[in-house]
Amino acid sequence: MMLREVIDAAEAALADAGVASPRADAELLAAHAAGTDRGRLALTRPDAAFVDRYRGLVARRAERVPLQHIIGSAAFGPVTVSVGPGVFIPRPETEALLEWAVAQLLLRERSLPLEFPPEIRAVRNVRPPVIVDLCTGSGALALALAKTVPGARVIAVDDSDAALQYARRNLAGTDIELVRADVTEPGLLPELDGQVDLVVANPPYIPEGAALEPEVAEHDPAHALFGGPDGMTVIDAVVGLAGRWLRDGGRCAVEHDDTTSARTVDAFRRTGQFDAITARRDLAGRPRFVTATRNRRQEGASHGRAV
Repeated sequence: MMLREVIDAAEAALADAGVASPRADAELLAAHAAGTDRGRLALTRPDAAFVDRYRGLVARRAERVPLQHIIGSAAFGPVTVSVGPGVFIPRPETEALLEWAVAQLLLRERSLPLEFPPEIRAVRNVRPPVIVDLCTGSGALALALAKTVPGARVIAVDDSDAALQYARRNLAGTDIELVRADVTEPGLLPELDGQVDLVVANPPYIPEGAALEPEVAEHDPAHALFGGPDGMTVIDAVVGLAGRWLRDGGRCAVEHDDTTSARTVDAFRRTGQFDAITARRDLAGRPRFVTATRNRRQEGASHGRAV
């Protein structure tokens, strides 16, 4: 049997099962079964062992097991992270937030490259940026930011033991600081007050009771999905932390549900601590995240209320 025939059959089976991207998944599973990458599939000569292995993978995907769980990893921007049961799978839609965040950091640092030695940076009074990634899950966003902006201090926060197991694996060998904490905890990490340049978050934001695809409903952890009755419980907490942690002029980006863009904008606005509050869309044109800039604190003002 020719490889194309095997993949065509897999594509048809996945399409019948309701998989959203049957051809891409069929090819990625074939590459995984062959131990190669998708771009080199044409060099594969399928033998009986490959066909049996491949059909087993396709059968699992047809049962709506996430592709990333089957292959054990997920690509996100410039990095690939280990994922599996118990951790939220990073989504390509979040790469729009990543691109925005990187652009802000590069604009901040354009006057002096991060690779300049510390003594030169000290003369120019430029310090490495401090970044906090809330609800880090697998650590994908934190890792992508650290890779793209070398020299930055990156702090990744999550409260799920299962997710933290993956994050530790994915962040091993880096200088990223991994913190186990609940972002809704009052007074979290007061040592960061007024010290942070960028806060990013892809928090649980789906309103309770929303209809979900089987891959999400049956395999992503509910703790990483649902943000209370209106999807705003954790987002409100993140906005409060950002107001306290960010330096004057520091920036924040928070992902949200398709239905809660206006509410997320309002969450920033009603604090009175942010300017340039902007609702942004992903590459598919869907409302995806809101960005804001910490306004200047009044002389003698505190760093904000504990949240």
